[in-house]
Amino acid sequence: MLPKKIFKIAALSAFVLILHPSCAYGTSDKPADEKKDESSTENQQDPVKFTNDELIGKGNPTLVGKDYKLLPEVSKQLELMMADARKAGFKPWVVSSYRTYSYQNGIWERKYKGNLAKKMTAINNINKIIEYSTIPGTSRHHWGTDFDIVETTKGVPADPLHEKHFNEGGQMRGFKLWLDKNAHTYGFYLVYTNDKDRKGFKYEPWHFTYKPISQPMLRAYQKLDIKKLLQENKLMGSENFTDAFIKRYMDEHLLDVNPEIK
Repeated sequence: MLPKKIFKIAALSAFVLILHPSCAYGTSDKPADEKKDESSTENQQDPVKFTNDELIGKGNPTLVGKDYKLLPEVSKQLELMMADARKAGFKPWVVSSYRTYSYQNGIWERKYKGNLAKKMTAINNINKIIEYSTIPGTSRHHWGTDFDIVETTKGVPADPLHEKHFNEGGQMRGFKLWLDKNAHTYGFYLVYTNDKDRKGFKYEPWHFTYKPISQPMLRAYQKLDIKKLLQENKLMGSENFTDAFIKRYMDEHLLDVNPEIK
């Protein structure tokens, strides 16, 4: 009778897994505020493996969302946060979420060609673009964990992703303060903070990430040969990506983020 009992247990376990898939990358389905931050221990091995394509926006992750596209676990927590924000009197709106490599490359080429028309040198062109835009294949938006969120109670301004709307006196100031106080309880953290000593991308009070998944993805990303990947994809201007440039870009733009999400 023992083998039969073991078979029943195995079948029941498989059924439970089918009913409760946590997300496309196999993370826990526990609420963010109930999870232990096991990834913060220095010697902890990241339990989830990511392919190169998943890390650079060429994968095919399972994405959900009505007006946005994010990993299922991320979407679940975001919906909870937005529901509570609405109860507090706000009207949140996700402006941008998952982006493919192709989409990000379109942004890159448009800006690169525009700067060429202004007679910028190649390196000045690249440095201008990366003030706010990432090099295709290096965007956190490739992961399905990051999104840009604004508040629309007073309407949508022509330039919703502008710092002035979140600063003192701006129409989204109250929402920003609410996010500062509450976002982490859902697992979300600001990526590019207003720390005067931070380098890389400029302050983005609208850009949040879901730490339980994006933190191990960032650690996996650091193991990639970025220069090789970018040049293999024949990215416009990539012939100017020296080893020194790639190291500086990694250190300042990809890694000089909110310390709480590293």
